[in-house]
Amino acid sequence: MQRRHFTLALVATTALAACSRQADAPAQPPIDKAQALDALATQGKGFSVGALMAKQSVYVLFDPQCPHCAHLWEASQPLLPRARFVWLPVSLLNAKSLPQGAAILGAANPTETMAAHEKSLIAGQGGMAASSSIPADIEAAIKTNTALLDRLGATSVPFLVARHARTGETITHAGALGTQELALLLGL
Repeated sequence: MQRRHFTLALVATTALAACSRQADAPAQPPIDKAQALDALATQGKGFSVGALMAKQSVYVLFDPQCPHCAHLWEASQPLLPRARFVWLPVSLLNAKSLPQGAAILGAANPTETMAAHEKSLIAGQGGMAASSSIPADIEAAIKTNTALLDRLGATSVPFLVARHARTGETITHAGALGTQELALLLGL
């Protein structure tokens, strides 16, 4: 009987398309969904890819150690001509998350660095090697991003926040999606 429960729990866990941890009680007040875009735009720190002048902005909170985040990165690539994606690293999963997030965020070309990192992660190679010596401002930015994730009520990554292109409604989504599903979610 215990084996059956373990198997059911394992199946339920592997069916998720997101990485998560136990939720800690947020130290700051929660962010209302209607305020999520403004909070990420003003308080979060990330890097932009895609159509920089696009009307459609999609904020993605990601952990560099999350394979689901890597798959979402890949799925977003065909949509880059139609939207601006802002990738905000968080430190959620393990000790490699913060140094890798800092290496991406602090890179001369974060887009190229992220692409190489995600390719390595998808290939099962664990992502890029990153120094544990992290500039204080970048460490603070990643900790702020992680706090924003918590304040948004998210318990897993990737976590997307955007305004639906057709309805104008603020949407949030936890987990990876394929390109078509992502386009549909965003109204593209």
